[in-house]
Amino acid sequence: MAEVASRRLEANGLSFMVDEAGEGDDVALFLHGFPESRFSWRHQLPLLAGLGWRAIAPDLRGYGQSSRPLRTADYAIDHLVEDVAGLFEAAGARRRLLVGHDWGAGVAWAFALERRLPLDGLVIMNVPHPAVLARVMRASWRQPLRSWYMAFFQLPGLPEAMMTANGARAIGRAFTGMAVDKSRFPPEITKVYRDNALIPGAMTAMINYYRANTALLGRWREASPTIEVPTLMIWGEEDTALCIENTEGYEGLVSDFTLRRLPGVSHWVQQEAPETVNAILGAWVTDRLEPDDFVPKSESGSAL
Repeated sequence: MAEVASRRLEANGLSFMVDEAGEGDDVALFLHGFPESRFSWRHQLPLLAGLGWRAIAPDLRGYGQSSRPLRTADYAIDHLVEDVAGLFEAAGARRRLLVGHDWGAGVAWAFALERRLPLDGLVIMNVPHPAVLARVMRASWRQPLRSWYMAFFQLPGLPEAMMTANGARAIGRAFTGMAVDKSRFPPEITKVYRDNALIPGAMTAMINYYRANTALLGRWREASPTIEVPTLMIWGEEDTALCIENTEGYEGLVSDFTLRRLPGVSHWVQQEAPETVNAILGAWVTDRLEPDDFVPKSESGSAL
């Protein structure tokens, strides 16, 4: 397995702590969600490195050991998109694979829709295209009911107090409460996320993603450009925050769309079912994105 190392990357005027595996200028950038961190991609970085990519997972702005801007407006989607562009540029990317989960997937969708930089591939985990989510929100009461926490996060101060009480117990329960296979989230794993949430200012920064983007669903609802980038969606079917209908209706929105639904898996798909996710991701990358002249390497570094 490729070694994973941590270091800093300076991008878009901020400093990002990243985990990195592999080398070269074919860059796979992994964007985590709420309330996660770069640690959530620990199972996927070695996989992509083994497939010839330089795999990089940052703590997003405001999270963990990355820079933490103070204003709510600093977490608006345009700034997040620029962070992605800056990270690709700082890594010297020649080819670009963008992988996102939860909020990271929302940023990845926006990056592809804005066409900020060309992408070679897009991988989305358990967050729908914003136009699809807007449609599902209008279609019935089920999705708005599941999204109640988004309204709660608009309140000043109270969400931070509740999420960080008792050593950020609520952060740990976000994983264990939603997971189907709770053995994937033992105390030593949830402690990583709880500790990150307790860093001064971190919880406010994390919640500011919701506060700064209240109008996001309407942005591409009526006039959404077709995404031409090959796109893979992996979706845990037991997601209690997002209805399964969010996996439907991508015709006209994404021209090259592959959907893989995982029964018996929750919202935390890449951590709860890493073996299945890695098998799907590896097969798709090899089939859709591997250059003709790429020779896979064995663990010793010699050509297979």
